[in-house]
Amino acid sequence: MTELFWLTDAQMERLKPFFPLSHGRPRVDDRRVLSGIIFVNRNGLRWRDAPPAYGPPKTLYNRWVRWSRMGIFARMLKVLAEQACDPSTVMIDATHLKAHRTAASLRGKKGAAGRLIGRTKGGLNSKLHALADAKGRPLNLYLSAGPTSDYIGARALLPSMPKAQVLLADRGYDADWFRDALAQRDIVACIPGRQTRKILITHNAALYRQRHKIENAFARLKDWRRVATRYDRCDDIFLSACALAAMVIFWL
Repeated sequence: MTELFWLTDAQMERLKPFFPLSHGRPRVDDRRVLSGIIFVNRNGLRWRDAPPAYGPPKTLYNRWVRWSRMGIFARMLKVLAEQACDPSTVMIDATHLKAHRTAASLRGKKGAAGRLIGRTKGGLNSKLHALADAKGRPLNLYLSAGPTSDYIGARALLPSMPKAQVLLADRGYDADWFRDALAQRDIVACIPGRQTRKILITHNAALYRQRHKIENAFARLKDWRRVATRYDRCDDIFLSACALAAMVIFWL
């Protein structure tokens, strides 16, 4: 029992405001179920292999899917990050997450959208785009298929970008429209220019080296096995796994 993960009283108090109202029969123990959900996602287990201390696996799975589709875990990440972030400097980056064969279905149900899985040199994978604060802690996440351009992720995350002084990004985000959008928000772009530019764009190299913090954050997220390898076929469920990991690691 000692090696199992259990949410503390202080952590439960911070999470309670996000719990949906219970209609009809009261929910079973929230601490037990949420602790089990975190344990399964962190260790990459099948739901049927969850330790008996967390209760019936079906209860864990049903709660996980229902709350994921309600956006509960994404809301936890967004609100907790807003309450404690350091927005003086923001960073944006993306990483690839390999899709397991159980998730690698390029086609969804008939008439449905794709599952945000695409083929790259590394095989079938998804791409996780992240916006982070000055300490590299994720503020918001966006999921796309593997071959998706960094520009798409930048365009999706731009509306949620907090008021900041500087944005750090690699040259994959060097686009005139993105620099203009940052300038309109009074944010200085610390982004190396592409080598194909006719006019050289300089950047603060000393400040740019701080960008390693968001790469470190991706490495810590990938310590969670159901994030490092995508087992979930549904993109909203997998994005919830990424949001849950980011929330527990950095904000809870």
